[in-house]
Amino acid sequence: MVGFSGPVWGQQNPVVVELYTSQGCAACPPADDLLNEIADHDAVLPLALHVDYWDYIGWADTFGKAAFSARQKSYARKMGRKSVYTPQMIIGGIDDIQGNAAMQVMGLIADHHMNPFADGLVTVEIAAQDSGGVTVEARSSTILEFAVDVQIVRFLDRATVEITAGENAGREITYRNIVTDWTVLDAWDGSAPFSYTVPGDVPDGTGLAVLVQEQGLGPILAAARYP
Repeated sequence: MVGFSGPVWGQQNPVVVELYTSQGCAACPPADDLLNEIADHDAVLPLALHVDYWDYIGWADTFGKAAFSARQKSYARKMGRKSVYTPQMIIGGIDDIQGNAAMQVMGLIADHHMNPFADGLVTVEIAAQDSGGVTVEARSSTILEFAVDVQIVRFLDRATVEITAGENAGREITYRNIVTDWTVLDAWDGSAPFSYTVPGDVPDGTGLAVLVQEQGLGPILAAARYP
């Protein structure tokens, strides 16, 4: 088991960890387990994005979406890579690493906490409204010198899947923070507070996160989750 060491990290502006994974990838379960371990730490916002490009080898990922494969491919182009792979973790929108390299992953998360890309520049809050819905608010200490996207991510807290074909045939795997939808709300420049009310409730067993990320899949400046 991999643990957190050093100072206790607060939940303000957690480090976002995107795991690109697949139920049809034999190398992915250790990365899935690592994400499961860090899912309950307020200091980190881990999000599992299941891709669909391994579906052809015998098992169609029950959470896989072409949109998540496309996001990973966009990161690859941004980082000068010619191909994508699983398991891959993108940390803070900046660093990429093999998702099953546990010690290196934890080291990068620690680095992002100790040396945040935009320390205090942007803050994000999420709050439930008595009348229903969830309000997202973002504030910046100054007008931003670059455009950012405010994004809403919905995810399942956990699910256990019995895999009967493909590279992981015969395995029963539990997944955490499984992304079901990733939506860009709007562009924002920080000149005025950003506010948006997400209609409806957040059902039990699910979560909602908001991310502020430089456009073009750049650094993630701020993030928060609910509940």
